[in-house]
This record gives sequence, structure tokens and C-alpha cells, in this order.
Amino acid sequence: MSFIIRQISHTAEGREIIRSTTHDAPEIFIGRDAACAIHLADLAVDLRHARISALSAARISVEALGSLGFDVDGRSVQTADVSTTTGAELRFGGHRLTVAAEGGDTLITVARVVALSESSEERDVQTLYTLKGKLPSRRFAAWALFLVTLALFLAWPIYTYAVSHGVKDRGAGFHADQTWTAGPLSAAHKGLANNCQACHVNKFEAVQDKACVACHTKVHDHADVHRQLRAKGPPGEDAALKARFGKAEGRCVDCHNEHLGAGPMAQTPQKFCADCHMGMKARLSDTKLGDVSDFGTNHPNFKPELLVNPETGATEKRSLDGPVSQFTGLKFPHALHLSATNGVARMSQTVNGGKTLVCKDCHTPNADGTRFLPITMEKNCQSCHSLAFERIGGTNRTLRHGEPDQVVADMRAFYRAGGPPAALNLSGIARHQVGGYAAQVNAIPHAWPGGAVAAVARVFSKGGACYDCHTITQIGGSYHVTKVVQPDHYLTKGWFNHAAHATESCASCHAAAKSNSANDVLIPGIAKCRDCHVGADGAALKPVSTPTRSSCALCHDYHRANLAPWRARGKPDPK
Repeated sequence: MSFIIRQISHTAEGREIIRSTTHDAPEIFIGRDAACAIHLADLAVDLRHARISALSAARISVEALGSLGFDVDGRSVQTADVSTTTGAELRFGGHRLTVAAEGGDTLITVARVVALSESSEERDVQTLYTLKGKLPSRRFAAWALFLVTLALFLAWPIYTYAVSHGVKDRGAGFHADQTWTAGPLSAAHKGLANNCQACHVNKFEAVQDKACVACHTKVHDHADVHRQLRAKGPPGEDAALKARFGKAEGRCVDCHNEHLGAGPMAQTPQKFCADCHMGMKARLSDTKLGDVSDFGTNHPNFKPELLVNPETGATEKRSLDGPVSQFTGLKFPHALHLSATNGVARMSQTVNGGKTLVCKDCHTPNADGTRFLPITMEKNCQSCHSLAFERIGGTNRTLRHGEPDQVVADMRAFYRAGGPPAALNLSGIARHQVGGYAAQVNAIPHAWPGGAVAAVARVFSKGGACYDCHTITQIGGSYHVTKVVQPDHYLTKGWFNHAAHATESCASCHAAAKSNSANDVLIPGIAKCRDCHVGADGAALKPVSTPTRSSCALCHDYHRANLAPWRARGKPDPK
């Protein structure tokens, strides 16, 4: 059985208003508490005055919950059993409740019969706290407040804007048109706080791109504007209406929102990127970009830009879906140098006080921690790979690294001067010894001129000091050392900050200990990044123990430029 509550009230003109609600519950409550099914705004009624319970399909029980009772057909009682068939009239303060049956349910009609509670002789709660009669009418107050609001927040700001238009700095203090401001400017634009016209050039016109590029002169478009609009798809139905108010598609402020707080400018939401890049292939058939909408669930694997022709400098992008490599000009196996047990390890332990080589011994972060300094022979290699060939007193004479013609000239001059007192060690053996020479190892005849020719050939041949690490070609009587390629970045369209990952070990991302070729590109694929990084909204293809939410702007800069994102982030071009 359900309870149907029918509330009857009257307007000031005497018109009757009836509101009905249905409660499917075995019991309901009557009281001044707004949570009661039958809410009576009368101080003569307790917060929870009485409970009505269904006894059967045709009978209900009414029970007072406090010391105040109620009237049933004119009798004051604490409890009563009421037949819904014959009906009854209940009285609570200034309200009359009529009980009847309606289609198998209990119908309770509620009406206020007096303005004052006869039982308590107190005013009704709705009129007790009113200021009616003490203040002007509500209509007068509404019009007065409307006119004051119109003057303060429309007329005055318009006047202030008009008289100060064209003034670059209106000075500190309050200006009436600041009441229209949605919030303080970001840190990037805080210098324009008193120069609204720098952006809001024309009255009642949205900010236009020409106001932005007036200051941001070096900002490039993300891509060709016409292709961008095609990539985004057809404009909405309201595009023409927006354009009439200066809100054309693709404006700067579509992504760069201001007046959102005094801190850094709010990061562009991911949806602005996904609007174009999700389903782009269907709209731009000639694009080479894959569809992407979220890093955690829908993002292609990384494509590093690799050098494919050292002579011409030609590059191409290859996906990290499989192993990739690029010519470096070096013969440097990471696995050999990171071993803890082989001969290289023992040599390192001799030079470095018992320590084997680790990544940081060669890879030194740059000043901002985002990249690494180039590897150099002098700083990173020669402690083990010495180029010394003679000791004179306490000084070692060394071959000149990176200057093969000078190495040949020095060797010939050395032998022309009479040759060494002992045979030279110019091989890759025992180079950990200070000076790098040992009479008992790889003795080379030193009679001039044959000794010089043999010594030079030894340096640039297999097992020689240069050949062991570099790619050597011989043209006539000259030796050519192939230029060493040390890319400081591979992902030209993305941004990665090593400093943000300082707590991670190198091996957790880079499989250098298993690489036997200097040509291996050891940057991790997207699957490794997804061990920690999930989408902007937390979406992921697999469970992540400590998820880092990553929107597009975390790794990508929107505005295109050569060597972006360095320039976009205010960093100098890498050398």
C-alpha cells in the first residue's frame, strides 16, 4: 500500500493550488522537519510530531512521537487507529488532515485552516520571521537592485573603458571595467594587468589573433592553417554566428585561456588536440601522422629520426615497434663496457679504484638536466684508452685525437728524429698502463723510414689505437676517420625531461647492458613508458601501480619551429 499526500494551499488572490506526491513506504512521518513526508510549517507542531503506519489494506495507525498529541474527529489523543474506508479528520496545529481511500492506497489531504495555531497561540512559522510591512515592496526592491546593478556593472564600466581607451598604463588602483574580469591574469601576462587594450583592442569584440602576434612575433603556426581547419572537420552549426562576433575557428584563445588564476597559464586540455588528431587520416588522406586521442589507450609507437646517410646527412623516421639502429661511426659495445667480470671491468677497476663502469661515468647531464653532454675522448675515454706513446721525464707525449693527418705527421717526425729507445705499443692492449706503451708488447721495428710506416699502419689497422674504436678508411697514403655521430635527441616532435626521472635507474628504461653494437638506438618504446604513464583521464591498457596522468602537452609543444621544443621552452639551441 502507498500513501498519497495531497497538499492544498491558496494564493493571495484566493486561488487553490494542489500538489500531490506518492510515498511507497510502510510508514511516513508528520512534522515541522522538512524531511517529513507531511511537512507542516507550524510552530505548534514538533519536528517529528507523529508517525503514520499501515496496518492493513484498509487501516492505518497514527502515533504521536512526543508529548504533544493531535485531534481525531475533535478528540485529543496520543494514538489512533483509522479506517481508510470510513475516513477520519486529523488536526495538527493549524492544519487539517483528511484520511480516505483511493484505489487501494491511503489518501491524506492536507490543508491549513487557520493562520494562527490555536493550540499554542503562536504565529505561523512562515509569518513569524517576515519583514513584510517593515520594508518597501519586493517589486520596488527588485527594480531598485536592477537599476543599481545596471549602473555599477554596465554603465560605469563602459564609461571607464571609453575614457581610458588607448591608454597603455592606467596605473594602479580600481577601474570599473575590472568588474567584467573573470579572474587575475597568469604570470606570463601579469605585466598587462593595467593595459586591457593590449588584448581587448576593440570594444565588445573577442580577442583576435593579431593582438597575440603583436607581442608573440616568433610563434609559428602548428601547421598550415587551411590543413588544420580540414583536419578538425566541418565547423559547428553556430560557427557563422560566432564569426559575426569575432570568434572565428582556430583562434589563439581557443587553447590559451586567460583570467584563470595568477599562477602559470593553464595547460591546454587534451580535447583540443584530439579534436584534430583523432580520425585525422579520414579527413587528411595524405597525412603521415597516426590517429591519436590519448597516451594511455590510443597513441602510436614512437618514431625516432635516424641518420641514414652520414655523407649527405639524410634522415628518416622509423617506428620503435622493432629494434632500430643508426650508423654512429663508432665501435662501442655497451655490453662490453658495462660488464662486471670481463677484461674491461678489470681495467676499469684498476683505473677507478675497484669500481666497474656504470652509465653515469660517461653520460653527464647538461645544466638543466634534460639532456646529456657529448661524450669526449679527453673526459670520458682516455683514462682507459690512452694515446700516449712516449714518456719524457714525467710528461707523456700523446697522439692528437681527432686529427688523423696530424697523427701521421707526428709519427713520421718522431721516427725521423731517431726512433724510440724502445718499441712502441700502439695497439689496443694494455692501454690502461700510464703512458700506454710497453716494450714487451707488439714490438714494432723503429728503423727510419720503415719503422714510421709500420707504426702509422699499426695505429690505423685492426688492433690499433684508432681502429679499435673508429671506422677507418684509407685513401692512397692518407687515413680517414669516419665522423662520429652523437645525437642528443631522437624524438624531434616530442619532449622528454631526464631530470624528471632522476629517481629511476638507467637500466629500467635503457637496455644498454644487452647491446653489442654502437649503432643500437637504445631509447625505449611506448610500452615501457606506459609502465608509469597513463592517459590524461587515467585510462590505461594495463594496470599501473603508480600512474602518472599524461596529457598531450606533457610531451608535445603545439607551435611548430625548427628545433622545437627547445625554442618553445625558452632554451638555447643544442649545439
